[in-house]
Amino acid sequence: MDFIFDVKNRPLGRVATEIAVILQGKHTAKYQPNRPGSDKVVVKNIKEIKVTGKKYDQKIYYNHTGYMGHLKEKTYKQVFEKHPERVLEHAVRGMLPKNFLIDKRMRRLVIE
Repeated sequence: MDFIFDVKNRPLGRVATEIAVILQGKHTAKYQPNRPGSDKVVVKNIKEIKVTGKKYDQKIYYNHTGYMGHLKEKTYKQVFEKHPERVLEHAVRGMLPKNFLIDKRMRRLVIE
């Protein structure tokens, strides 16, 4: 079953929690924590998702290259302008359990 989300003017965190629940399969009666689930999520209008407060300028995403002293920082604004889909992917990935099923679940998230 496909779930279609129109995220226009909806808060990032609220949308990400709904998507994480569906990707895990917790919304069905047949939920099993050791199964990836079967439902697919399609997200539309990602460029019009909103964040509250001063997050647009102050939220920071960190990336470490593996070398000493090479901790890279990017603000929400920089990431969103270049790749708006990565903001939602990062939020949903952070809300899923950290186990071997996370990649299978994330593959069923389609952002248009």
